[in-house]
Amino acid sequence: MLFELSIMPLGNDPHISDEIAEVIRVLDKSGLMYQLTPTATCIEGRWEDVIPVVRLCHARVRASCDHVVTLLKIEDDADGHNKLTRNVTSVEEKLGHALTGPIQ
Repeated sequence: MLFELSIMPLGNDPHISDEIAEVIRVLDKSGLMYQLTPTATCIEGRWEDVIPVVRLCHARVRASCDHVVTLLKIEDDADGHNKLTRNVTSVEEKLGHALTGPIQ
């Protein structure tokens, strides 16, 4: 399964890199595969492994902020392994070249 997690602390400093760093520390410790993007974090794993980690990520941010909005999008595909790389590779194959990231 592929999960897209976005946690937004509200009412504090608009720069949230400290809170995001806490979320990444939780993910690093979990051993789950993940990919940080500019607006969310994609996590790959089984429901029973990912949901407790998402709850912990939310709790870590909530501990430092009185108001938090957490969004979770779930892709549940019967053939859902290696989605973090497979989804991107599929688009690259159709384009005929590797995606190189943001344009400078």
